[in-house]
Amino acid sequence: MWMSFRQKLSLLVTVLTLSGLSMPAQASDVFPVRPIRLVVPVVPGGGADIVARLLADKMGKHLGTTVVVDNKAGGSGTIAALEVARAAPDGYTLMQCFVATHSTNPAVFKLRYDPIADFTPVGMMARTSNVLVVGPQGPQTFQQFMATARVKPGQLSYSSAGSGSATHLIMEYLENQAKVDLVHVPYKGAAPAMQDLLSGQVDAMFPSLTTALPHLRSGRLRALAVASAQRDALLPDVPTVAEMGFAGFSAIQWWGLCAPARTPAPVVAQLNQALNASLALPEVRHRLSELAAEPSPMSPQQFGDFLATEVSKWVKLVKDARLHIEP
Repeated sequence: MWMSFRQKLSLLVTVLTLSGLSMPAQASDVFPVRPIRLVVPVVPGGGADIVARLLADKMGKHLGTTVVVDNKAGGSGTIAALEVARAAPDGYTLMQCFVATHSTNPAVFKLRYDPIADFTPVGMMARTSNVLVVGPQGPQTFQQFMATARVKPGQLSYSSAGSGSATHLIMEYLENQAKVDLVHVPYKGAAPAMQDLLSGQVDAMFPSLTTALPHLRSGRLRALAVASAQRDALLPDVPTVAEMGFAGFSAIQWWGLCAPARTPAPVVAQLNQALNASLALPEVRHRLSELAAEPSPMSPQQFGDFLATEVSKWVKLVKDARLHIEP
C-alpha cells in the first residue's frame, strides 16, 4: 500500500523521536559519565582524610573521571552518614565509612540512619591497630599500668576523641575486661585528646597507630599494648592485649567505602574494582605503610559481612557491660 506524503512524514518523525529517546537511555548505562563525590566524615588533614584523598585520586584515574573529596565533619560522623544514606543510589555519591559511622555509633547513639540497611558496601580501604599509649613518665609495661590501676582505682585518667568514640569504647572494653576503674576525659576530637596526653594532663590514651606512631618514634609516647588480634609489624616488641591475659580482645581502626542502599550491582562492581586496583599500586601501599595502615582489599560481600560483624560486636559489648555513654 502506498503511503501519502503526510503518512511518510509522520513515520519519519516517529522514528527520529524514538531514536532520540533511546540515546539517553544508552548513555545512562555508562558509568561514570561525570565526577564522583566522596564524602569524608572528618576534617581535612588527619589519617582518615589522607587515606581518602590518596585513594580518591587513584580511583578517579582508574575510572576515567574525577573523585572529589568533600569533608563533612561533625556528629561523630553521623552528619555525613545521614547525607549519604539519603543520596541518590547512582554511584555518584559515596562515603568513607569507618569505625564511628558503622561500628561504635550504632552501639551508643540513637541514629537517624541504619548502618547496614541504608548503605551498600563497596569495599575496605585500609586498617590499622589501636595502641594503648602513655607518656614517658608513665608505666613501663602493660602489667605495671594494670597494677597501678588496681592499686589506685579512679586515679589514672585517659583521654578520648569524645564520649562514645572508638578511643573511648576501646578503653571501656579494657576496663570491663580487667575490672579496673579509670577516669575518662573526653575531648572534641583525637587531636586535642592527644595533645593533653603529650602535655601530661592525662595518663593514657587508646588511639589508632596512625595517630600515635609519630609520637612513638620521637619518644614522646610509650606503647604498652596493641588491641589487634596479632602484634603489629611496626611494633613487633609490643604485646597484644589478648596476650596479656584478655583472650579474644580485639579492636582495630578501619576505613572503607560505602554507597547509598540500592546502588546498582554493576556500578558497585566497577567501584570495587577501581578501589582494589588502587590498593594494589606500589605507591599507594608505600604511602599507607607510612601511615601505619595496611591495605585491605575486599569484595562487596566480604566488606558487608565485616560491617555486620563490627556492628554486632560493639552493640553486644555496650549491652553486656551495661555501659552508659553520655553524648
